[in-house]
Amino acid sequence: MPYIEWRGNSCRVRWDTGRVNPETGKRLYDSHSRSDWTEDEALKYGLDRESDLRNGRMVAKADGKITLKDWSDLWIQSIDLDPTSIHEYRKRLRAQIIPEWGSTPLNEISTIKFNVWMKRLRAKYSANYVRDLRLLFTMLMDDAVSHQPPLINISPVPRVNRRRGRYIRPVKEEKATVLTEDLHQLAENARQVWGFTGYVFILTKAYTGMRLGEMFGLRREFAGSNWPECDEDKQRREKALKRYCGKDPIDVIRVQWQHKYLRDPERPDDVGVPILALPKYGSERSLVIPLFLAALHRELLASHDSEWVFPALSGGPLLTTDFNTYYWKPIRDGHDARVGRYARPKLAPVEAFKGKRIHLMRHAHSPHLEEDGVADVAIEERLGHILQGVRGVYADVTPTMERHIVQVLQQRWEKAQSGGVRLGEATSGVSHPSPI
Repeated sequence: MPYIEWRGNSCRVRWDTGRVNPETGKRLYDSHSRSDWTEDEALKYGLDRESDLRNGRMVAKADGKITLKDWSDLWIQSIDLDPTSIHEYRKRLRAQIIPEWGSTPLNEISTIKFNVWMKRLRAKYSANYVRDLRLLFTMLMDDAVSHQPPLINISPVPRVNRRRGRYIRPVKEEKATVLTEDLHQLAENARQVWGFTGYVFILTKAYTGMRLGEMFGLRREFAGSNWPECDEDKQRREKALKRYCGKDPIDVIRVQWQHKYLRDPERPDDVGVPILALPKYGSERSLVIPLFLAALHRELLASHDSEWVFPALSGGPLLTTDFNTYYWKPIRDGHDARVGRYARPKLAPVEAFKGKRIHLMRHAHSPHLEEDGVADVAIEERLGHILQGVRGVYADVTPTMERHIVQVLQQRWEKAQSGGVRLGEATSGVSHPSPI
């Protein structure tokens, strides 16, 4: 039963929280007081709080006094995610969230204070970075609400579908229309920077849409004439042999791994240890490739004995190089001529990619296939995506769709080559530059 008392001009109500102090063994009480209350109103308030307690809705003030830093430390230890994701969460917490909110109790974080913080971040950082911070903060607050016992009654983060203030159109990365000729110019630049390996690397990324980590992790047993015969998974091998190696065979490579760093979440400044992991979202898949690309892969594998289809200039894995600085930037942006031990001719930039990420080559793969009438489900499967909804449940990629992909990609190659270098010229007499 709530207890009513007067303290000066204020009426105060105290109620039993149902908990005991583990150090003293005494029962714990919460209280609330107001100067405009009558004793009946105070009693009603206390009875409501006891009702919340009986029905699991009670949030004790003491629970919400935990600081955001202490809560985030517990939260990060409880989530089951890829170590790389935890590493990224720790970086965002350390860089922005803890400096702003670390010493603030959870029950003192209000929607207005949060909105002021968001406005300040938007004025200083990119839209994507602010979005990622908001998502992480939302998860922290939502899990504080759902925690048992609850730490706060309701999250202070407003739902994004609620319209408040001016409408801000989502910012999309501006992308130039990418022509097949642009991709071939990248490949020619790569030939000068990185030799034949670079030439085939760029064409493979252009004609498959693979992610960069998947390119780094492509091993020789999954390319050329090696797969699917060498696959250790019997069921997958037999299925692939039947589909791709019958009377009318199709050239195919297997995206089985990505090469990435396994980061220690407890050591956010360490680069981590290189490992072979499943592709992003577990999207391992088989990719049919056109005739010209299959021929280039066979020639490339015959030219070296590395375990990687695309070794670095040093012969080791690409993952451990500064790929963006020493490979991608001169390929996309061009460079001046240089003489001496590492002589190179002058390279013109590829304007559609100048200053941009190599990931935009993957973005270009989808519209190219769409232009040539490839089915949506085949495009999504090729890129390692999953169609949502009912269509994703019932849709399937057929061998006919895959043969259509091979046909349109080969036609694109032949059309681009009709005014330039032929396949025989492209794959012979190529010099291999020395390491940078």
